[in-house]
Amino acid sequence: MRLRRVLLPILLILILLTVFLLYDSCTRIVTTEYTLQYPNLPDSFDGFRIVVLSDVHAAVFGENNSKLIPLVADAAPDMIAVIGDLIDKYEPGAEGQLKIAQELVVELVRIAPVYFVTGNHEWDSKAITPLLSMLRENGVTVLRNQYVKLEAGSGVILLAGTDDPNGPADMIKPDEFVGNMYEKEGRLFTVMLEHRNNHLEMYNRLGVDLVLSGHAHGGIIRLPFTDGLIGPNREFLPSYTNGMYAMGGTNMVVSRGIGNHTGWPRFLNNPHIVVAVLRAES
Repeated sequence: MRLRRVLLPILLILILLTVFLLYDSCTRIVTTEYTLQYPNLPDSFDGFRIVVLSDVHAAVFGENNSKLIPLVADAAPDMIAVIGDLIDKYEPGAEGQLKIAQELVVELVRIAPVYFVTGNHEWDSKAITPLLSMLRENGVTVLRNQYVKLEAGSGVILLAGTDDPNGPADMIKPDEFVGNMYEKEGRLFTVMLEHRNNHLEMYNRLGVDLVLSGHAHGGIIRLPFTDGLIGPNREFLPSYTNGMYAMGGTNMVVSRGIGNHTGWPRFLNNPHIVVAVLRAES
């Protein structure tokens, strides 16, 4: 009887704590800033700030995204990268999702130039064509196995973006795309936007300096000493789900994403804004 009187309050506290953590993990957005130093970054890009939003999945945080937009603005980005799965193939009503996406990007482009690459959900949905049209009409630069040159002072870097592998079967492969880019432009400092998070080895081999990715949703459930418990293909203990990874001269920064579509609630894995800050080594 005494044991029950002791255990019941403890059990109640644990239940309340778990409920609180689940609510917090699914609703409170966190921002993580990563500083990346490079000897080949032009001095005029020292301090260049990139906000990364991935895996939004048509989520809305507050009325008119009142909880998300100020956090993006507070990060003072020089550019914003939206790296796939802006919409959700499982959600009914493409028109409603396009409206949510449009309301978001209209606010984002007021803060900084916005660049977009596709994720698997864009290609698996029926809304890829109207989505891309909407983004372009609202001032977003869509990179589909394409690159642009960014200039600051006398310095130039390359910003490249690949279509998700679920895109057209006849599209150019990433290694050929990067090879063609370097053949034309030379080995300029390169930021690669790619939805998938599993190509660090390839981009290191190709000589890309920085890869910004998402896709893994942080492993959905994050416990101490794990890189997340559940991968995008329901694999156990996936790799490359959150934060900065390095291989050779290539860094990859992976966002845990903003939304969720898995049916599993996020746990200790809050919606995630990434800020990548480029620094030139002196």
